[in-house]
Amino acid sequence: LVRRDSAESMSKQLKLKIITPERIVLEDTVDQVSLPTSLGEITILPDHIPLIASVASGDIVSCVNGEICFPMAVSGGFLEVKKNEEGITEVAVLADFAEHVSEISDQKIEQAKQKAEEMRIQMANKENVDFEHFAAELERSLTRVKIADKWRTRKYKK
Repeated sequence: LVRRDSAESMSKQLKLKIITPERIVLEDTVDQVSLPTSLGEITILPDHIPLIASVASGDIVSCVNGEICFPMAVSGGFLEVKKNEEGITEVAVLADFAEHVSEISDQKIEQAKQKAEEMRIQMANKENVDFEHFAAELERSLTRVKIADKWRTRKYKK
């Protein structure tokens, strides 16, 4: 006889937490999550091996019951995959920037495009440019535009 207790049945899901310096963007239980890393896109399922990786710009997509949920635009940071005391796989994403696709309005997209153009103009005056800040802001603006365009016509659960 095989006994299935609640911890074992719960281990078929992940605890996903996405955090930025400003806020906790998402904290939920999901079946799987796909996200961009510096080495390419990965999908994390329950019972994944422990992992620490850097997060690249792109979208984080989680699924529950076969439905795409919570698509997020993300840029920079790290992720950690580990098992907690109960044996449940936890995925923590510490991102420089993360925003739910539904939060990216047409107005925000237009602002992001304008900001990217302003930064491109500032780049011409190399004396006044903080390159690290410039690169991070440009990456954030371009990611916001790219991911919003990608998910504009797709269906997902909010």
